[in-house]
Amino acid sequence: MSRIETSLFSLGYMDILARRDSPVHRLESRAKLITTMFFIITVVSFGKYELSMLAPFFIYPVYLVSAGDLPVRWLMKKVLYVAPFALMIALFNPVLDRSIMVHLGGVGFSGGWISFFSIMMRFCLTVSAALAMIACTGFRSVCLAMDRLGMPRMFAVQLLFLYRYLFVLAEEALRMSRARTLRSFGERSSMKSYAGLVGSILLRTINRAQRIHLAMTCRGFDGRIHIMRQERFGMKDLVFIVFWCSLFMVLRSFDIPQALGVLVTGALT
Repeated sequence: MSRIETSLFSLGYMDILARRDSPVHRLESRAKLITTMFFIITVVSFGKYELSMLAPFFIYPVYLVSAGDLPVRWLMKKVLYVAPFALMIALFNPVLDRSIMVHLGGVGFSGGWISFFSIMMRFCLTVSAALAMIACTGFRSVCLAMDRLGMPRMFAVQLLFLYRYLFVLAEEALRMSRARTLRSFGERSSMKSYAGLVGSILLRTINRAQRIHLAMTCRGFDGRIHIMRQERFGMKDLVFIVFWCSLFMVLRSFDIPQALGVLVTGALT
């Protein structure tokens, strides 16, 4: 399987995961979206030196992965793909902030290292929770939930079209890559040939996108996304939101790891 076919399968794999049946998949999409947004806001609200209080928040992405029967390896690979962006943000913290703040086992840790790990931990929490939520819901349902929660419809539709056009672009790239391989008998092409290939893919994708838009207009598309099956917000969705948001507020208000540490050390002494 070529690299383009692998990328196309990776894009569609999230939709395959969203069609599974589990307690998390059966929840209404707005309940999962509201809870995940509250989770992200709570995690981001921590200060740069508040590292230990972030640890208990892993319970939410772990719950989504386990209850939604999601592949952990696939999720970790997706998180690692975007990790360099967070790493670039946190990279210079240990250099700029060298004041020692914590001593562990005789080793002093500066404020820069603590803020470095805080940024990376917040990145892992927010990205893994968002990816797990989308994998349990489906990108199309997430866009529809945004629309029903009051987000500007144009923004939600643009997000949905952007996601769908990624498949159009990948299919065009796959078709042209196969044609190039057949013409060159599998030999590697020059950079000039690759530049021409990229330009042709862009033009073909734009033409195909225009044909898709004309076909949608002919079928009466008016900017709204109509679906056959309407989701209904029930009691279990309300319980899901109230339970998890209450838990996030408790974890945000109390330093659970520090309390457990004091309890354990007090019991040992």
